[in-house]
Amino acid sequence: MATLYLFGSAAPPVHDIARPVADARERGWDVCLGLTPTAHGWLAARTAELERLTGHPVRSAYKRPGTEDVWPPADVVAFAPATFNSVNSWALGLTGTFVIGVVAEAVGKDIPLVTMPCVNAAFVRHRQFERSVAELRAMGVEVLYGEGGFVPHEPGLSRPGAYPWDLLLDAVDRFRT
Repeated sequence: MATLYLFGSAAPPVHDIARPVADARERGWDVCLGLTPTAHGWLAARTAELERLTGHPVRSAYKRPGTEDVWPPADVVAFAPATFNSVNSWALGLTGTFVIGVVAEAVGKDIPLVTMPCVNAAFVRHRQFERSVAELRAMGVEVLYGEGGFVPHEPGLSRPGAYPWDLLLDAVDRFRT
């Protein structure tokens, strides 16, 4: 069974992360769930449920040097929802968190990567965001943003239930080995 690392950051759709985990498992993926520290805090009360669903520990921090990894190696990494901060940190190589460190390193390991941002239109107007999306694409990351992916909403008008998780999983399935 191929292994999918599914990473999420602190945007409203992360509250529904159990649904894409279950859907990915139904599609035949062994799913390991990683969260940014803030997203992990948001979902802390559901950690046991998510660990039962995946069969693996939910991670938000680096392992200690010299300790065995509790996850199998990734065949594909998907990062969604990816916030403004996460997209920019990743593109700039700022690996201060476990999730960003793993995706940054995965580029150099040639592990297939898919990401789908979740940002509002005000963040998109910041020039760095488009630069970061372009940089990730130049590194070979499939960025599901704009037509055929996530379309930004105006601030305060998010619809977390409408986040297109199916687009993410369809992209991940294209990388199945």
